[in-house]
Parts: sequence; C-alpha cells; structure tokens
Amino acid sequence: MAVKTVAKPSKTTKKSALAANSKFSKETYIKWYKDMLLIRKFEEKTGQLYIQQKFGGFCHLYIGQEAIVAGTASACQAGDKHMTAYRDHAHPIALGTDPRVLMAELYGRSTGCSKGKGGSMHFFDKERNFMGGHGIVGAQIAMGAGVAFAEQYNGTDNVAFVSMGDGAVRQGALHETFNMAMIWKLPVVFIIENNNYAMGTSVERTTNVTDLSKIGLSYEMPSRIVNGMRPEDVHEAIEEAAARGRRGDGPTLLDIRTYRYKGHSMSDPQKYRSKEEVAEWQEQDPIEHCLAVIRDNKWMTEKEIEAIEEWVKKEVAESVEFAENSPYPEAHELYEDVYTQTDYPYIKEY
Repeated sequence: MAVKTVAKPSKTTKKSALAANSKFSKETYIKWYKDMLLIRKFEEKTGQLYIQQKFGGFCHLYIGQEAIVAGTASACQAGDKHMTAYRDHAHPIALGTDPRVLMAELYGRSTGCSKGKGGSMHFFDKERNFMGGHGIVGAQIAMGAGVAFAEQYNGTDNVAFVSMGDGAVRQGALHETFNMAMIWKLPVVFIIENNNYAMGTSVERTTNVTDLSKIGLSYEMPSRIVNGMRPEDVHEAIEEAAARGRRGDGPTLLDIRTYRYKGHSMSDPQKYRSKEEVAEWQEQDPIEHCLAVIRDNKWMTEKEIEAIEEWVKKEVAESVEFAENSPYPEAHELYEDVYTQTDYPYIKEY
C-alpha cells in the first residue's frame, strides 16, 4: 500500500508576516482577529453543548479554517451572495449574523435563523445574502452557479461565492456546472475548502490529481492554490477572482488549503491522522498569526486585547442563554414554509 502524504502547511516567518502590514490596515487585522476568535469560541462551545446533548443531529465544526471566511468576508461587497455545504456555522458569523440566532437554530428553537427547522447543517440569513448551508454533498455547487446566473440576468455586479469541501469535488454535478459557468461567463467564485480529508479519506486516496486547482484546466477556468491559513492570502485571491467576475470574464476556481483541527463531525474518532500532523498545522493557526501581527505593530494594548476576548466570551455566553430561553416552534410550523402549488388540478382518477 502506498504511503499516504498530506499537503503540509507553509512556514511563515515573522518578517513575512510583518511585510503584509503595508497592504492591510490596522482595522482589517483587528476585525479578522475579532471575527475569527468569535467563530473559534462559538464552535468550541457548540462542541461542548453537543457532547452534553443540548441538541442533536449532525454537527460539523469549522475550527482551524477560520481564515477562509474572514478573508472572503473582507474582500467581498455587500450585495455578493454566499453559499456553502453543511460546515456552515462560520460563514454567517463572518458576514455579520448575530450568533444568538445561530445558537438558537442549533437548539431547534423558533428564534433560530431557520426558525428552528434547519439545525446545524441548514443555516440561512437572507438579509446578509447567506444562501445557506446545504446537507446534500455538492448540491450547492450547481445551485450557486444558478444564483450567479440570476445576478447576471438581473444586471447586477454581484458575485456568488460557492464553498465546497475537497470531497465534494468528486460529484458529477461539478463538471456540468463548470462547463456551463464558463460558457455563460457566470460571476461565480468556486472555493474548495481543502482540509485534506473527505470525512476520513485523504485527497491522495480519492484522486490521482492532488492539485485540485487543476480541475478547472479542462474548462480553461482560471484556477490557483491559496494558503487558507492566512486571511491576507485568501483576501487577495478572493478580491482578484471577484473582480474577474464583476468584469464579465467568468468564474474562478480557488483550491484554498486549510485544515480542520477537529474531526469531520462530532462522531469522528479521527483515527486516520496523527496527533503530530494536527499539531504541525496548529503551528500555523490564523488567529495566533493575526494576534502576533497586531502585537508586533503595537496596534492594541494587552488590555484592549483582553477586552476583545471578554467581548467574545460574553457573546457566546449570551448566545447560549438566548437559545435556552427561546421557545420551540409551535405545531402549526410543521405546515409552514413547505412548498406547495395550490393551483395544481387534482386528478380524481388517482
């Protein structure tokens, strides 16, 4: 049996980290740090609550991958649309959704972002153009292109960002979607959140093409690899891809290399990887990176940093309190928000 190899994180020196400061402002770094820390603590609390059986169903955490949504959110414009798979807690937080309604959704309460009907895998926030987490593997790829088509048809300059895992790229719908997206020059950015493993199976065991950016080549779709442990790199790649879409030049494929520190889901024993591998990726933690840049530039005092930590702690605690004090949906909600065509003729013969 061939030895499994995993793409290793690139080492970032202190000098290279500081060099990025000339391109991004103090405010940007502080926002990245604040947003990513909130996502991390929200997810850590979610994992604890799940173990305590406060809510059920499937649960997929985003811990370790925060730089992708942070960099995407800072590079997009207000009207852009966002869609992802079932690892969807972080995306709406980065876009500005109140974590209280997200926690309430996990609890299945009526105050949740999907009225308590979607749970962990089906977060939505129409006001912030988050078009949902989707439980069917790869389903969002084609739907995201459809959203981009709508933007093009309506004559906007908005772009659709469609995120997927490295496992989802094996779906046949991806190839049909890529073909149509290039023919119609749709304003869509396809983001592969490549965390090396589709559930417990490494990329190397599912394909001979381990550079997933090459998938776009047969469609002549501009594609590139991006360091997903650095919000600076993600921001620049997203900004470039979005500009291409807004110009009418069509889609872009980004193979964003990242890593999840936890299992695929809460039920994953993680026997397919070593503790040493996880530790090596944790050395490139994006939150610690941003904090180091902030400290090196003396943009915040330790007291101000502690104030952010306390704010995050308070937000998460209040989210739990809000969820636990919210009511469950009433019985009639079973029949609400269900698609029906009321003018369809009833055929008595059947």
